[in-house]
Amino acid sequence: MLGRLNHVALAVPDLAAATALYRDTLGGDVSEPQALPEHGVTVVFVNVDNTKIELMEPLGEDSTIRPFLEKNPSGGMHHVCYEVDDIIAARDRMKASGARILGDGELKIGAHGKPVLFLHPKDFMGTLIELEQS
Repeated sequence: MLGRLNHVALAVPDLAAATALYRDTLGGDVSEPQALPEHGVTVVFVNVDNTKIELMEPLGEDSTIRPFLEKNPSGGMHHVCYEVDDIIAARDRMKASGARILGDGELKIGAHGKPVLFLHPKDFMGTLIELEQS
């Protein structure tokens, strides 16, 4: 079921500063910012040879990553995203195994225009996991 690592997401307090750090200091290939109001974040992706790094900052007062940044003001690793061939089958398998899907359990469209869902970190050794349709 589990496919390739799609990205590692870092929550950052200042997207412009984080983008400059990854682009200018690390020499990364960084995308343009993309606002995702349905997820409460603005993101950029840093392309690396074998995956991507997602840099994301809160968008709006109700942003789901705002509490994370309140606990971690400098930012930090927020989640990892894995691709799956069949996200509906993956969702059903997760539910049947007792894993909790965040939100209402329905799929949302992610930054890549594909269906995604998030799994509760307490069910996965403290790591928030995003599954994305490949």
